[in-house]
Amino acid sequence: MSDSSSEPTPVVPVLDVWCELQCPDCRTALDDVRALRARYGDRLELRLRHFPLEKHRHAFAAAQAVEEAVEQGKGWAYAEAVLGRVAELDRAGEPFLIEVARELGLDAEEFDTALIDGRHILIVDADQAEGKAIGVTGTPTYVIGGERLDGGKSQAGLRARIEEIADRLLAGGA
Repeated sequence: MSDSSSEPTPVVPVLDVWCELQCPDCRTALDDVRALRARYGDRLELRLRHFPLEKHRHAFAAAQAVEEAVEQGKGWAYAEAVLGRVAELDRAGEPFLIEVARELGLDAEEFDTALIDGRHILIVDADQAEGKAIGVTGTPTYVIGGERLDGGKSQAGLRARIEEIADRLLAGGA
């Protein structure tokens, strides 16, 4: 007989990270994202949300490529690898996205096919539409506990504010 009714399952707070893989500010924010993941582990769900900006011509393809990496089980690893090399993405575009997939041991041919057939476009479009609806105007932008934090202007103090909100949510406060 299981004792499943004794304690409710704790609710894991969600941090949405509105990001664009060709954005230098998102590359800078990567250290904060890694630190948050190290501090909270499974107690905080980090969700990468797409907000490709028109000024970056490879951003939309990069967002689709991340979704293919998610399908293949390495979404964050792929996003981090691309963000760490923004200048290469600027220079090389889609061939670079496929190269990163290959470097991570992902199915590069499937990446190529996904970028051609556009199978992940609806996910990227939905993220972007949702971002616009909640007031995201640039990247990185964070949303946690109903609060939007804009990292596009400055990252200063944002990690501390996210930790403050996450700690409050984990303690059961609203």
